[in-house]
Amino acid sequence: IAEPRWPLILLRTPKGMTGPQSYRGEPVEGSYRAHQVPIPDAKTNPESLRIVEDWLRSYRPDELFDGQGRPMPDILACCPTGDRRMGSNPHTFGGRIRRPLDRPDIFAYEVALASPENGLERGVSSVSSLEHVALYLRDVVARNRHQFRIMSPDELESNKLGAVFEVTQRDYQWPVAPHFSSHIGSDDGRVLEILSEHTCQAWLQGYLLTGRHGLFPSYEAFLTIVTSMMDQFAKFLKMSQQFSWRLPVSSLTYLETSTLWRQEHNGFSHQNPGFINSVLNLKPQFTRIYLPPDANTMVSTLDHCLRGTNYVNLVIANKPKLPQWLTMSEAIAHARAGASIWPWASTDDGVNPDVVLVGIGDTLTEEVMAAAEMLLHEFPELRVRVVNVTDLLVLQRESEHPHGLDDEMFAALFTPDKPVIVNFHGYPSAAKQLLFGRRHPQRFYIHGYQEEGTTTTPFDMHVVNATDRFHLVMQAIRLAAPVNPAVAARASERIHHYEYVLADFRRYIEEHGEDPPEIANWRWTGKP
Repeated sequence: IAEPRWPLILLRTPKGMTGPQSYRGEPVEGSYRAHQVPIPDAKTNPESLRIVEDWLRSYRPDELFDGQGRPMPDILACCPTGDRRMGSNPHTFGGRIRRPLDRPDIFAYEVALASPENGLERGVSSVSSLEHVALYLRDVVARNRHQFRIMSPDELESNKLGAVFEVTQRDYQWPVAPHFSSHIGSDDGRVLEILSEHTCQAWLQGYLLTGRHGLFPSYEAFLTIVTSMMDQFAKFLKMSQQFSWRLPVSSLTYLETSTLWRQEHNGFSHQNPGFINSVLNLKPQFTRIYLPPDANTMVSTLDHCLRGTNYVNLVIANKPKLPQWLTMSEAIAHARAGASIWPWASTDDGVNPDVVLVGIGDTLTEEVMAAAEMLLHEFPELRVRVVNVTDLLVLQRESEHPHGLDDEMFAALFTPDKPVIVNFHGYPSAAKQLLFGRRHPQRFYIHGYQEEGTTTTPFDMHVVNATDRFHLVMQAIRLAAPVNPAVAARASERIHHYEYVLADFRRYIEEHGEDPPEIANWRWTGKP
């Protein structure tokens, strides 16, 4: 393939070219002053007003406009007409030419939960949500070769989405060396991959605004690079709603991967969940944040996001294999509700609990499930309810976000007055921000990232941030003891026991550089 011969024009001009040359003895054209307000007193200083008038008359407006301010006929004759006008190009109205994606049936991608005679076998099979949703994306690409692209600032294969390359390639226009030709071609590949977040953001915005669809997968820690660009896109969505001729465009969907909880290779520099906070600052009508707990919920969530219009979607998932909790039908219902009680993981189906355990995020949910299992098996006196939140915005009040729960539904989910332990993917401040204004917010105990950790094991990352199963169990015992005498009778002995177990595990990690087998190989065994 020959190297393309693209036209290139380089024009070097002085800053403020054609403007006033100087003002009060200081140069304006070609200096930093041209970027400011070079003549600030034109309203009150006649000499300054003369300088401004001379500058504007240098453009010879009398040759461009008649006495009534209308453009001269010969000037108008130079202007394009109809769709040739820049503002009337059909592609500037992406909503008019946008067509829905041809999406496959998501049930074709269901991760089946083994069904022994006593019911579904949850939490046993281990699947990577990203590897699995890549199969869905592969088929979306195959069905929509002219209206769907993936803009990726990191290697798509590093983010476990390599299945897409079964049907497309990376789109490179220039030839590359043979040893660098893995999944690279110039025949309309649907993946644009470049280690430049702001370039990918610009590409995707242009692609969406001209009527197409796309996806932006990226490492969690570096999505904040495009925060201001994301903010500008959200502002466009808000303002476009004020004009009837601005029809909806496809949503901007971020797929946030390589999260802080799994940085056994990259370490502290790659630990930053702050993009969640940035999205929360935008207008609620245009923002959605999803943290699917397993692969089936992940497929359902991404399918929903690719159907939508006029949103900024943030979907967060880790790359490694994790336990699977829900069937596809359950995952769809769970995603639609945004949050739900998992009765099969709760005491008496979650009725009348002493404590509510809440998981928000896939690895955080795994620790919640491990904590719930410990309590069910080792501390049956303590009544626990397990809740999973996959749509973060349900925590807000209904008056603050379209997905927010009203007070009655919120109390039904989290009880009206029982202590609630929340294991949250991001900074605790983000969850606290959402819960502000709820009744009795002091009963919510938020665990999340506390800027602790380095290049260490997955479980150790949870321990140093107090999001591990043992910290959750010990806090549940402390909170239940005042209201449950049976718990109070064993509280001290059990808490000290778990403290010793946790200390032993930390010593094992420091000595071996890996998680203990009891942690690494843990699987949900269900109720006793």
